[in-house]
Amino acid sequence: MGNTELQSIHVHPVKAFRALSLREAVVEPWGLAGDRRWALIDDGGKVVTQRQQPRLALAAAELVPGGVRLSAPGLGPLTVPVPEPIGTVTVEIFGGKVEGVLADATAHAWCSAFLGADVRLVHMDDPGTRRPVDPDFALPGETVSFADGFPLLVTTTASLDALNALIARDGHAAEGPLPMNRFRPNAVVSGSTPWAEDDWSRVAIGEVTFRVAKMCGRCVVTTTDQTTAGRGKEPLHTLGRHRRIDGRLVFGQNLVPQSPGTIRVGDPVTILG
Repeated sequence: MGNTELQSIHVHPVKAFRALSLREAVVEPWGLAGDRRWALIDDGGKVVTQRQQPRLALAAAELVPGGVRLSAPGLGPLTVPVPEPIGTVTVEIFGGKVEGVLADATAHAWCSAFLGADVRLVHMDDPGTRRPVDPDFALPGETVSFADGFPLLVTTTASLDALNALIARDGHAAEGPLPMNRFRPNAVVSGSTPWAEDDWSRVAIGEVTFRVAKMCGRCVVTTTDQTTAGRGKEPLHTLGRHRRIDGRLVFGQNLVPQSPGTIRVGDPVTILG
């Protein structure tokens, strides 16, 4: 395990848009700086993800000073400023309610034109107070952005290699090997053994320590090709045969930061428990 290190870092400035790869990232209590602070909501205030709209995989968002720059096929790029928090709207995310701040009308029109559906872009102005982590897996005061449930998701290259070997063996070789972006992680670790992360409870990436909250249950988004938005059967078919734990199809671990700092590609990864 001495060569275990951080291979790559990814943030998703707008939830469900394409990942943005970074060489380093500041770790905030609720996740990596810039990760999933924006999301789309439908006309009922419910967050829209690739579960409902796989086409979102084709849209990208770049972090720029004071906002984000959106791009997508068929549309000119649009820079959206962080809205002033003069009022909030109620956002529904996985059955929970959280307050967010609406972006301007130009952003709504751009996003709606891309999806061909009425959606609005919303920003989480204060992730330190807006949304608590699932209390079944949280310590007091832990919060999260618009991520599915936890501040960070970590995956390992060794486990992906093992999963791809199973996909090839079990009859869906035409769908593999799958790239890591199917799992939309924040941190990708190399140098471990397959499925070693199942047993982690605390981990350090460079100068930052994390608590391992729970294994990550996977959904239909993992079957979505992040470059074409097409869908297949994998990896859920193979995860269902080999990685069903406590009724969930699992791949990766959810992390909660325990200290501030910056993580960098190449940082050593130390298993603390």
